[in-house]
Amino acid sequence: MNLRELVKKQAEKYKNKTFLYWQDVEISYSQLDEKTNKVANFLYDLGIRKGDKVSIYLPNMLEYVYLYLGIPKLGAVTGPVNALFKPREVKFVVGHSEAKVLITIPKLMPVVNQIKGDLPNLKHIIVIGEVIEGTLNYIELMQKASSEDPPEVDIDEKEDPAAILYTSGTTGFPKGVLQTHFNIRRNAEMIKEFLQVKEHYRFMLILPMFHVNAQIVTIMGPFTIGASCILTAGFSAQTHWDTVAKYKASTFSCVPTVLSILLRMPHENLDLSSLEFVICGAAPLPVEVFRAFEDTFKCKVVEGYGLTEGTCASSVNPLPTETEDRRKIGSIGLPLPGNEMKIVDSEGNELPPNSKGEIVVKGDNVMKEYFKNPEANAETLKDGWLYTGDIGHMDEDGFFYITDRKKDMIIRGGENIYPREIEEVIYSHPAVSLGTVIGVRDKIYGELPKAFIVLKEGESVTEEEIIEYCKKHLADFKVPKYVEFRDDLPKTPTGKIMKQPLREEEEVKTGKIFDDK
Repeated sequence: MNLRELVKKQAEKYKNKTFLYWQDVEISYSQLDEKTNKVANFLYDLGIRKGDKVSIYLPNMLEYVYLYLGIPKLGAVTGPVNALFKPREVKFVVGHSEAKVLITIPKLMPVVNQIKGDLPNLKHIIVIGEVIEGTLNYIELMQKASSEDPPEVDIDEKEDPAAILYTSGTTGFPKGVLQTHFNIRRNAEMIKEFLQVKEHYRFMLILPMFHVNAQIVTIMGPFTIGASCILTAGFSAQTHWDTVAKYKASTFSCVPTVLSILLRMPHENLDLSSLEFVICGAAPLPVEVFRAFEDTFKCKVVEGYGLTEGTCASSVNPLPTETEDRRKIGSIGLPLPGNEMKIVDSEGNELPPNSKGEIVVKGDNVMKEYFKNPEANAETLKDGWLYTGDIGHMDEDGFFYITDRKKDMIIRGGENIYPREIEEVIYSHPAVSLGTVIGVRDKIYGELPKAFIVLKEGESVTEEEIIEYCKKHLADFKVPKYVEFRDDLPKTPTGKIMKQPLREEEEVKTGKIFDDK
């Protein structure tokens, strides 16, 4: 069943049930079907056909959902673009994907105006909001479009892409991941089945909608079961719990930094009666944050793991029940139904339990391919397996654990150091709010670990105290050589700590600071 068929089926089954809550607006399943039909029809009238790419350069808003589900109805391909991207980045993503249409808002038009002349494939710019000369107006297009079924098109759910998403790679330009209709539907169904999602659940969407977590977990997840989605403009620590209470959210999906921030905010007299559990992914969740959140808010955390190349999620810790809690704290859980996972060595040989190696994934959610990148496809897709680049191990019970990213590994005098292990220790320090570790160059050892730390409000601790604390819990060669305190750390729009800007800062200092110590 392709996405076109899925939307129609759910609209017939759930009709007037509210799927989307957006501020004071409620959109039913049948209304969503009509809105997405309009999107497909006006795009067809503009000459868009099966396989054409349509870039969405937008913040979180109601129209984003219409576009995400409406574009594939035509057999065209949805192309989310990070709403915080600057001209150079937008130009690459829109240009590389060969998008024929770009949809945006007036606020982002200055960026578009800088690059539109360098995008030969771009035929139309559509603006949601005020009428802007030289562009088409989304509202006018929707008013004229038919809400009846879109033009007939033959869509092969397993072969035809529905979305192209660009990975945020640590170096160079990102790669375009082609996700098929089958990938998207099946991954949403996997999550639904594993978490035993009920029709009365309301998923609160707080992450940017250009991110797979928002698309698959909090839009497609509830959509496949007939549940509801509470759409927000984004994460706001000040209003988060009020929104949960107002809309009676059952769950929300987030990144570890969100949980850390919520722990730092006032949390007295909260109404969390509707909250069933919280989903956390996109980056390793420090064990201390995991425990502190559950203890403070009396709400279970379910940690998951996945990547854009796997559509979204590949493994999740089992959801606790009244009689059983099979979760293993610090683990990324068990493979989702329809997924296989294993640990392999550098030659691709499967390793036994408790052996450290690369995590590889196989299943219905593995991407079709990278767009126009045969070299990366050959490196990442081998014999049906997706090589994730993540280092980890599997225990004797089949639970998987991430040690680190392969490229994040620090090699100190021939010893492999995985920053995640150091970060776990740092997060266990009572004064630490946020922390991350990277490798910095050294003449003698090649690399040495450096920690960047944000302290909790009102706390005070020295570099020496952090180092001494680490010495109590880590082998000497793993202890950070340097500690730097910051007011904040660079993050992606989803709240994931970014190591690359810190690496780039240290590269500038190479030979002047670290090599001589």
